[in-house]
Amino acid sequence: MEPYKCIIIEDEPLAAEILQDYITDVPFLKLKKTYADAISALDDLSNNDIDVIFLDINLPKLKGLDFIQTLKNPPHIIITTAYHEYALQGYELNVVDYLLKPIEFSRFLKAANKLKQLSSGKPETSAVFTPAGKEYIFVNTSKKQVKIYFREILYIESLKEYVRIFTIDKVITTRFQLGQIEEQLPKNNFLRIHRSYIVSTEKINAYTSTEIEIQNKQLPIGRTYKEQVNGFLQHNLR
Repeated sequence: MEPYKCIIIEDEPLAAEILQDYITDVPFLKLKKTYADAISALDDLSNNDIDVIFLDINLPKLKGLDFIQTLKNPPHIIITTAYHEYALQGYELNVVDYLLKPIEFSRFLKAANKLKQLSSGKPETSAVFTPAGKEYIFVNTSKKQVKIYFREILYIESLKEYVRIFTIDKVITTRFQLGQIEEQLPKNNFLRIHRSYIVSTEKINAYTSTEIEIQNKQLPIGRTYKEQVNGFLQHNLR
């Protein structure tokens, strides 16, 4: 299958850079060009076969939703914005997905897979692409993308809409829900032990039926996870 040809229309350089990195990491997407405003993209849409636009809403000269309405035969469109209040209007314009900033890679990947499913006519239960062989993730913190190697992670703690990632030499706080980051971790190396904690199984120093110890930190095993966690520990750490 030929990769989907993409353009980005985004006036924030950091947001555009993040989208560029994400597109590079998805093998069925190919970035053709990035624009800082919608007007500049019109010629490219007229003269080139573009499959999908990653489109910001709050753009100079011409707003993103107004831009969509100027297109006679628009390609697939995925909205990328910090404004949730335009979601209904976006879906009324038949956009593929509506991504709220800051956009985590797991959410971006879900939108990309939705695009793939729509184009192939397959239902959403079809197999989707998951990055294989990766040894790291990028997370957004302090207005930059930071690479974290899986082998350096000790454990991850939920703070509702945020998580704290404890590594060998630092602690990183990023806007992520624990379930979202769990989807990106290698299943054989990480274990959910509590609604608020995921641990690296390689970093476990000691454990009981109610707690796991990692670098002198005692982490509780949740009651709903107890049977699964104790079963894993008994079969894999003895």
